[in-house]
Amino acid sequence: MSGSGPLAVELIADKWTVVVLSGLSKGPVRHGELVELIGGISRKVLTQTLRRLQAHGLIRRQAYAEAPPRVEYELTPLGATLIEPIHVLTEWARANGDAVLDALDAHSEPVANGHCCS
Repeated sequence: MSGSGPLAVELIADKWTVVVLSGLSKGPVRHGELVELIGGISRKVLTQTLRRLQAHGLIRRQAYAEAPPRVEYELTPLGATLIEPIHVLTEWARANGDAVLDALDAHSEPVANGHCCS
């Protein structure tokens, strides 16, 4: 499976993928509920993200024949396998975020006396 590495990066490189998967981690959710739960995402971007995740087999779209129609999204068993790695990454970011920001600040300091990055 030579393409699995780039696929993994492609999937999680989009910031909304991780957020949407996390939003679905506690059970089925409707589109409008996801918009409110996530915050900061447009309905259009959410729809695009949901379609991509569905195409990759990570979520399931369930339409109910009701009036008005009801559609819910939920993780597939495959999608559920990503929740733990996402949790680990989130915890890593929480634990190390300040150190990363400090490194960025140190890297962006102006060059003094013609010497860089001591």
